[in-house]
Amino acid sequence: MTKTENTRRYRVDGMDCASCATKIDTAVRKLPGIEDVRVSATAGTMTVATTSAESFAGVEKTVRQLGYKLFPRDGADRAESQSASADPSCHCDHDHEAHHHDHAHHHHEDDKAEAIGLHGHDHDEEDDPWWKSRKARLALLSGLALVLAYAVGLIYPDVAPYAFAIAMLAGLVPIARRALAAMLAGIPFTIETLMTIAAIGAVLIDAGEEAAVVVFLFLVGELLEGIAAGRARTSIRALTDLVPRTAQLEDKGQLREVAAETLALGSIILVRPGERIAADGEIVAGESSINEAPVTGESTPVRKTAGESVFAGTVNGDAALRVRVTATAADNTIARVIRLVEEAQEAKSPTERFIDRFSRYYTPGVLLAGLLVAVLPPLLFGLAWSEWIYKGLAVLLIGCPCALVISTPAAIAAALSAGARRGLLLKGGAVLEQLRHIDTIAFDKTGTLTEGKPTVTDIIPVSASETDILVRAAALEAGSSHPLALAILARAAQSGLVPPIATDARALGGKGVEATVNGERLFLGSPRAAAERTALPPQIAQTIEDLHGAGKTVSVLLIDGTLAGAIAMRDEPRADAAAGLRTLKQAGIRLVMLTGDNRRTAEAIGASLGMDEIRSELLPEDKQRIVSELKSAGRRVAKVGDGINDAPALAAADVGIAMGGGTDVALETADAAILHGRIGDISRMITLSKRTMGNIVENITIALGLKAVFLVTTILGVTGLWPAILADTGATVLVTINALRLLSNRWMDREK
Repeated sequence: MTKTENTRRYRVDGMDCASCATKIDTAVRKLPGIEDVRVSATAGTMTVATTSAESFAGVEKTVRQLGYKLFPRDGADRAESQSASADPSCHCDHDHEAHHHDHAHHHHEDDKAEAIGLHGHDHDEEDDPWWKSRKARLALLSGLALVLAYAVGLIYPDVAPYAFAIAMLAGLVPIARRALAAMLAGIPFTIETLMTIAAIGAVLIDAGEEAAVVVFLFLVGELLEGIAAGRARTSIRALTDLVPRTAQLEDKGQLREVAAETLALGSIILVRPGERIAADGEIVAGESSINEAPVTGESTPVRKTAGESVFAGTVNGDAALRVRVTATAADNTIARVIRLVEEAQEAKSPTERFIDRFSRYYTPGVLLAGLLVAVLPPLLFGLAWSEWIYKGLAVLLIGCPCALVISTPAAIAAALSAGARRGLLLKGGAVLEQLRHIDTIAFDKTGTLTEGKPTVTDIIPVSASETDILVRAAALEAGSSHPLALAILARAAQSGLVPPIATDARALGGKGVEATVNGERLFLGSPRAAAERTALPPQIAQTIEDLHGAGKTVSVLLIDGTLAGAIAMRDEPRADAAAGLRTLKQAGIRLVMLTGDNRRTAEAIGASLGMDEIRSELLPEDKQRIVSELKSAGRRVAKVGDGINDAPALAAADVGIAMGGGTDVALETADAAILHGRIGDISRMITLSKRTMGNIVENITIALGLKAVFLVTTILGVTGLWPAILADTGATVLVTINALRLLSNRWMDREK
């Protein structure tokens, strides 16, 4: 769904099951002016695109009439929506309704936090223990009414049928009202409809006791669904707790504590040892180890110093840091991860879309099947009407589609949440489903397979020592921002060297740089430029040629016109690249390098990493063309790059994966992003896809298998109404619990 000014995202309170989401989706799509609707029961969200802003009033009214409450996920029209949703004229007595609290007394800070998607949110069931929820109260009321009916039946047997009918109505009335609201919205075939028909029919054939039990079990099942859905939802919402609510802001030379969501771009904050960082930013002073495990899943703390980026929610280790804020609370890494996952949960996979289409015909089919079971045996074979009407009503309960409909979205939502908690971000179930089919991965080189910046790999001494060569080269490069200069300066700093001051420095375009240092005239430049000033011995010339063959850049140092030595630099592979690529090759995936770098460098890096194919000196359009050619040859292609110059190829691939997903481009351009930038995470992402699809198959088997078993036993007269509702409720709970197994990160940790 394209984000436009006429697109809004809502949080929907009480939408805890797939049938709820389907009901809302269908009802809203029938409204005039609706372009698209995406609803996720697992995320508790709805995104609506309309032709005009006026259509949102109708959307909100329709959803409220179905018995749900909804609140904009951004700040727009928040107060208006709250007021409308609390409108006393809305007589929505809905079992899914999340709360009765008056929203008018919210603190300003929480309102503002909700507007940006962090910290605060309207009070709903997820804030309270499950036993305080409206669903729990309704199930308890139904249970007490059932116990009371049994007691009355023991004392006054003649009154028992009426007592059980009243007990049944205590729980059925809210269900029937939801069924009626759905019918008025043009959705006649819902689980509430099946439940209402079965319960009323049971009373009419003098099975009021079982009808009351069935209603009670149905309400208990909905309560369990709500608990399970809340757990899945909380797994992502818990990420917001990683960001501290306050920060120490530097203001006119003084420190003062402020709310983290009020930090503006460019603000300087102080982060003490052991504290969580309150915003995405850049270190301006200090050096410390940063524990990034809460955000990226990286278990080893990363040493960072001035000029390097840090994420909100990560933990500062052993020294105080001054950090410049580079993203507001609404746009920091965690906020964008949460937003991405929630939007992804609304995007349905092909399997989920098929199940949805199937369920539209499935529920009417169940009604027809129940009718045939109730009518045909008595009509054709003269069997007892009461017995077969009873069995027909049981078929209605067995056929409730909840377990089947939730089988796919529950697994996908759990997988998306589990992936996000490990820094694996996927834009929806379609991407998750596609990944398992990938058989070819095309990699960018610079910044993807390599670190993205050159480092000093070799120092070749001739007439000076390695230390003398390095300190003099650093003196020449001091103050330069060229990548090769930064590599030399970084190596000198790593060695603890302090370069002397250079004077009379000047850059020689395309050749190098020269300056006077401690009375010596120094030159640092290309081998060709150095050869113009002094002869290079054959063995040194050969060494330089060999280094070039290994894809390295060589700078030659002259002291007063005499060859002192040389420094070789190269953009080295990531530390985990070789192991990560080896895992992919073992899985039978073909590895291709696509790079704009020169042939010798590309082949040297590619050969060291074991790439199957190396294509170099490419423009962005060349990369796109090659990806398209691979697809035309029948390959399922994933493209991995930095999300900037690789954008055309990322878009052309079956799945585009951006490395270093903390950037805006990585999150917005590709189909998936790897937050930490580890090559090994690609394998974990593919494994997550395979495990998820396996989980979906298990869920569908559970859902249909239990129904098949109880259908046979019901027809044979072995089971009746209340085991029938257990078949549906039990399957739904089992399917949800099975899907939640994907939230475990143990298997991902084993993949490292």
